[in-house]
Amino acid sequence: MIALLLLAATVGHGAAPDTIPVMTLSEALAAGVAVTPAYVTSVGALENAEWGRRAARLTFLLPTITTSASYQELSTSQFNIGIGSAASAFGVAAIDARYDLFTGGRKLYTARQASAEFDRAAAGELGARFLAALEVERDYYAVLGARELLEVARQRQVRADEQFALARARVVSGATVQSDSLQLLLERQRAETDVINREADLTVARLQLGRRVGIGGPVDAAALPDLPPPALGIDLEEAIHLAVSQGPAWRAARAGERAADAALKAQRGAYLPTVALTANYSAFDDKFFPSATTRRAVGFAVSWPLWNGGQREVQMQQLRTARRVAQVVREDLERGARRDVTEAWTGYEVSRRTLEIAEQASRVAAEVLRVQRARYQAGASTVLELLDAQTQLAEAEANLVTARYGVHLSRAGLEAILGVRLSPVLDPGAQ
Repeated sequence: MIALLLLAATVGHGAAPDTIPVMTLSEALAAGVAVTPAYVTSVGALENAEWGRRAARLTFLLPTITTSASYQELSTSQFNIGIGSAASAFGVAAIDARYDLFTGGRKLYTARQASAEFDRAAAGELGARFLAALEVERDYYAVLGARELLEVARQRQVRADEQFALARARVVSGATVQSDSLQLLLERQRAETDVINREADLTVARLQLGRRVGIGGPVDAAALPDLPPPALGIDLEEAIHLAVSQGPAWRAARAGERAADAALKAQRGAYLPTVALTANYSAFDDKFFPSATTRRAVGFAVSWPLWNGGQREVQMQQLRTARRVAQVVREDLERGARRDVTEAWTGYEVSRRTLEIAEQASRVAAEVLRVQRARYQAGASTVLELLDAQTQLAEAEANLVTARYGVHLSRAGLEAILGVRLSPVLDPGAQ
């Protein structure tokens, strides 16, 4: 039975991976951000806000202009002002223009509200762009990490094969008992299982990256240059100040408060009269295109709604509530700035230190395995000590992979909070 197990363990399985497209990080960011639904939504909101701002500004320059035309066939002849006599048809065409001279400040504050809404939409677009980039980077690093973890698993399998051969040689020579080879056979099977799982993880990660960048299939990630993670270039206090002054969330909150305040002030104009300059040009005839008689009129119109069933008061209260909510949101974000930025900033520094420790641990674990292998070969240690060293090295190498890409994700998370790039995008060949 043991012989059959050992024979089965020598059979290798593998398949050459299909050729799939490879993207650099900058290519993935450009493609992925453009197809992220939340970012596309934010771009649309920004375009809408831009047109709203233009429309609000144009009310200061241009009047509202309306054209109309009508033609009627009458069953009984009536006096037609166009031809000055009775007619059975009546045609009218008119152009009306109106320019509000005084609106109680509504035009001014509506323009300010539209400008604030544009600023909020711009901040939302910036925040959505960085969040989309964060998700692209997450999936990109997931592919790189899965690929490196697969290599770690394969190296573990190679070491398991070597140690299994060593144990078999010692069993054949009578230097140790047969259970040693069985222990290493189990390790070999565990290593093979790990390889299978890592291959599956890599397949899924490539498919997810393909989805993220808008390709209906797997996409591979180009390896990043092997460079140490750089310092941020700003200290914690600078990062906090940068977040409050330029961070998308804080910019959007301030703009939202300005918009709510402007909307409230614009609504107050409903208590004041409206004065408008009006103009009209009309043509009358008994034809559809009237030309017999024309009339021109220029004048002023004044309207002052004194009571509309309490609707103004209801709207005022709703807008006061909206302004208070916007103010509280802005104040809460500013209070939480130190906590949020500190978490992200220290997270990056901790991840850098964790990477250094993981690199040292990987080197130490490799040396421990080398020593234990030599001692086992010399009969100075047991197979359990050898297996423990093998497991420690596999764990250390896996932790190193996790730490390496954890640094990049920590930086990307901080950049999403600040709304600025703290380091250039790394691509193959970067120095």
